[in-house]
Amino acid sequence: MLTMHGVSKSFLGVRVLHDVDLDLHAGEVHALVGENGAGKSTLMKVLAGEHVPDSGTIRLDGATRRFSHPAQAQAAGIGIIHQEFALLAHRTVAENVFLGREPTRRGLVDRRAMRERTAELLTELGIDATEGLTPDTRVRDLSVARQQTVEIVKALASDVRVLVMDEPTAPLADHEAGLLHDLVRRLARRGLGILYISHRLREVFELADRITVLKDGRHVTTVPTADTDTGQVVRAMVGRELSAYYPPRARPEELGDLTLTVTGAGNTRLHGVDLDLRAGEITGIAGLQGSGRTSLARALFGAAAFTHGTMTVGGRALRPTSPRQAIRAGIALVSEDRKSEGLALRQSVRDNALLVTRAVPARGRPPAGRGLTALLDRVRLQARGEDQETQYLSGGNQQKVVIAKWLAAHPRVLLFDEPTRGVDVGAKAAIHILVRELARDGLAVLLITSELPELIGMSDRILVMSEGRIAGELPAGAGEEDIMRLATSAGQGAA
Repeated sequence: MLTMHGVSKSFLGVRVLHDVDLDLHAGEVHALVGENGAGKSTLMKVLAGEHVPDSGTIRLDGATRRFSHPAQAQAAGIGIIHQEFALLAHRTVAENVFLGREPTRRGLVDRRAMRERTAELLTELGIDATEGLTPDTRVRDLSVARQQTVEIVKALASDVRVLVMDEPTAPLADHEAGLLHDLVRRLARRGLGILYISHRLREVFELADRITVLKDGRHVTTVPTADTDTGQVVRAMVGRELSAYYPPRARPEELGDLTLTVTGAGNTRLHGVDLDLRAGEITGIAGLQGSGRTSLARALFGAAAFTHGTMTVGGRALRPTSPRQAIRAGIALVSEDRKSEGLALRQSVRDNALLVTRAVPARGRPPAGRGLTALLDRVRLQARGEDQETQYLSGGNQQKVVIAKWLAAHPRVLLFDEPTRGVDVGAKAAIHILVRELARDGLAVLLITSELPELIGMSDRILVMSEGRIAGELPAGAGEEDIMRLATSAGQGAA
């Protein structure tokens, strides 16, 4: 149904796409993978009319098309769902679905028609009102997964035939991603062609019929999923062998003293939390969305403080009631949303890396800026220089700036919440190595991640949360089945 042939595109004299070919069949899920900067999103923006190609052709159902505006692509049946949603939180689902295309009757918006058509689309997707998603639901009251569904319904309302999904599961937990996968399969069975961009190779192999790899703006290979494996795809993406995704775990003799302890602590979201973090150890936190993982990190960091229980840092009693107190005690939080909570995107790499040390000066800490170049080298930052605006870095390099920002404050406890979300496989490997190095240097690391292979591969031990409680502890290398059994134990203290 779709063929893109010889597509090239340059920005300010820099060529980012080099004669790229891509095709798509009706009813197919075709995955597009590659490192950040490989050209995936640019190619899709050409298809969606957001960029005009310098050369190349696009054929839809055999007819040559050239889109110079997104409205032209949308009218031709091409829809794109970006990683960052384009929804109005205070409006209803129906109002978002028909935003800018509201049906009218006698010169007025026909709200009844909007609600009825939205209800029909939700029914077609197998979603009923008992799931909390109705035409009259306010978007702000929906989970991230259900907001993703609204984006899909929005595309279907435009009679889309080719649907581009750019990192659709990046903000979702594993069980929510599974619901989205079921929805994608239903769309494919209806005859839609789906172009699926994802850094999560496991979901690519579960979902896609074919895989296309881009590298440095060039087409590397297109192969049926059944005819390849993860190792071959990784080699095609990064141009080298990744012999192991995760660095070796810590040996018992490498572990140091207790750095942080929590006993019987809780607040409105957490209940009876007991936790020990040891120098040199990576403690993984597993759990379903809403289990309390992020709430735990925020409580330790003083952003949503514990209201009862005890906590010690370095042997001294402390229950921080603000991030400033936590920072002065040596606690750092790499939050799950680096763009809104971790970075000032329009500021330079240097200014971002010095955000903490400038805001919370500490006695005995070196002056802000001293040793910054060595620090950026340590996190293996790839940037044009310290003056480059952070918004122009890849997701992986933005995350490295966040980590550098906290390392400049010389923490003793590092809390990582989804540290590799939305970064490519090469950047993931670099972050994994860096996290392990930090642990070996004596930091106590708490690692929260929704990717179970990452959790298992990185953790020296695993704590599983359920309904705001720690449901149990598992040793390094525990299986996914054991983790999920505890995650669904409703906080009954299974061990």
